[in-house]
Parts: sequence; structure tokens; C-alpha cells
Amino acid sequence: MNEPAWDIADRVVVVTGGNRGVGKAVATELVRRGARVIIVSRDEKNGAEAVRDIARETERDHIELVTGSLNTVEDAHRLAGDLTTRYPAIHVLINNAGVWMSRRTLTDDGIESTFMVNHLGPFILSLRLLPLLRQSAPSRIVNINAGLYIFGKVDLERTPAGLDFSPFRTYADSKLANLLFTVELSRRLEGAGVTVNAVHPGVFRTSLGDSRRFLGAITKVLKLFLKSPEQGAGPSVRLAADPRLSSKTGGFFLCYEEKKIRPIARDEDLAVRLWNLSVRLGEITESPPGVE
Repeated sequence: MNEPAWDIADRVVVVTGGNRGVGKAVATELVRRGARVIIVSRDEKNGAEAVRDIARETERDHIELVTGSLNTVEDAHRLAGDLTTRYPAIHVLINNAGVWMSRRTLTDDGIESTFMVNHLGPFILSLRLLPLLRQSAPSRIVNINAGLYIFGKVDLERTPAGLDFSPFRTYADSKLANLLFTVELSRRLEGAGVTVNAVHPGVFRTSLGDSRRFLGAITKVLKLFLKSPEQGAGPSVRLAADPRLSSKTGGFFLCYEEKKIRPIARDEDLAVRLWNLSVRLGEITESPPGVE
């Protein structure tokens, strides 16, 4: 039996962190292609302004705002609840929101903020939205990652609390955790009609690293040579919309080219142990059917 043809037009797409930077550029392009896009912004005023900007630029009204964040476990669950209550179908989830912290900061749960926003938040949101994604299949999860995962090391006893914190290393750790999750979730969802892939869309001018004071003036100079958010949107849009990728799952893309995932991110034992820890830290009381 042939798979249903994939066309992004009229599909419902959720983009976290879609109110600025690359997330906003991705949302804009998907709306231009006819998708019904929901951007998630932690700031209602900025989010509403982004919605107006996108509607004006695309001359389409298929853009909505949900205010929420992935800053804490409670926030992630609240966002998931809001989305599942408001929307009967979700076809694409783009886990775009991310942080790069310059100092160790803990949530009220005792979780280091980089690990929370870059890994645990998307983990919670993806699992909570899986029933809708499966019901809406064929559907896709796109995790925005970074090639820096190769420098990461996930220590299950120390990484979640940032006990070995350094701005560069902790960011790399979170991206490794996110890629381990990508591979493991794709394995568990085999045959379910939901694909899961990760993409490093390139290096571009955004506010992600503005808190990296250790780079100081060097960062400002480097930004002169980086891609614009609009230039960086293409790889994520491709994974969300390209019909030729309908069956592709468990992959890592560097811009437009699929790359072999390094063994460190294909460690099945580590992936399962990280999954179980994330379920506990994320207070996932009931795993979606088929991904236990």
C-alpha cells in the first residue's frame, strides 16, 4: 500500500521559539507554503508581534500564537496541555527553542537550564504530543540540533544538574542528549507513521549566544560573517515539508546533507538509560502507547 502523498499545505505545524530568529524565519516560510503554523513564544507581546509580522509578510492568516515555554518541567507540561486542548491535529512538531547559558542556572526542580530547555523540554513536549501526532499521521518531529554534539558527554548522574558546567561543554552535552533522544524515539516509533529527525541548520546571526559573555567582542565580529535567520531556515523547512523525506527517520542533517551519526550518539544502552531518566525527571506518568 502506498504512503499518503505529503503536502505541507494545510498541515498543522508547531514551532517552538517561533517568535524570532531562525524559528520565526521557518514559521514564515511554512506559512508562505500554505501550512497552518502555531508559534510558541514565552513572551506574549513579542509573540503577538511576530504573528502580525508573519501575516503581513506572507499575506496569509494561517499563523497563531500559543504562549508558553520549556523553562521548567511544569512549563513544558502546561504547554503540551494547552496545545492538545486547542488543536485536534498536529502534523509537524519543530523543537526549535534553545538556550546557551553563560553560567550554571538551576530550575526549581534542580535541573540545569541548558539541559532543561534543549533536551528535557523537547522530550516532554514530544511525548505529550505523540498521541496527536500519531492520530494525524503521516507526521514529523524535527529536532534542531548542532554538530557540536560530537564534543558532548552525557553523564547521567552529573549532566542534568550541570555539575560539570562550562558554557561550551554543557551546550554540547545537551545537544548530544537531544540527538540520543532523536535516534531512540525514531526506533520506538518505527512503523507508527511519525518520523523523527535532527538537523543542524548552520551557524547564523541570532540572539542564542548573546549571553556568552566569555566571547565578548569576538562574537560581535563573527556575526558579521554569519548567515541571516532567513538563510538558516531552509534546512528545517526541508525536513518539515519535503515529500521526498516522508520515510526518512532517525537521521542527522548538517544543513541539507545527511551525515553519519557518530557512535557516541548511537549508544543504545546510554540512549535507553537517558530515556528512563528523562521520563523520571520529566514526570512522565504515562508513556504514549508504543514508546514504553
